[in-house]
Amino acid sequence: MVFGPFPNSEFYLLNSRVMRNDLKDRTKKFSISIIDLIEQLPNTIACRAIANQLVRSGTSVGANYRAVCRARSDKEFIAKMNIVLEEADEVCFWLEIIQEKKWVRIEITGPILKEANELTAIFVSSLKTMNTKKLK
Repeated sequence: MVFGPFPNSEFYLLNSRVMRNDLKDRTKKFSISIIDLIEQLPNTIACRAIANQLVRSGTSVGANYRAVCRARSDKEFIAKMNIVLEEADEVCFWLEIIQEKKWVRIEITGPILKEANELTAIFVSSLKTMNTKKLK
């Protein structure tokens, strides 16, 4: 997978690998933070339903990002990255619901929502880069 203006330079290739590995670690930590949050939710029917959705989308971000890193073509990369983006955005939605319902303290949900928004922005940026590359 190639991103950016200098796909053949050694610096670029090394930087791309480092970024991929950093995001793999970051998305795995994000998944763990989602699991930790879910374990703090009250045991009500509504919370269980949302917890189920949140754990699926939250852990899917990391799992599907790993699949992005193994994409065999630009088309496959874009398709898989779109899945990651959708899941990250869904996490934002569920976290906003949890915050508005005040089921967990904002000190706990705030940093996770911030990370979800940052990851979403990274994935959007990556997709824009790939779409620009395809137009050239």
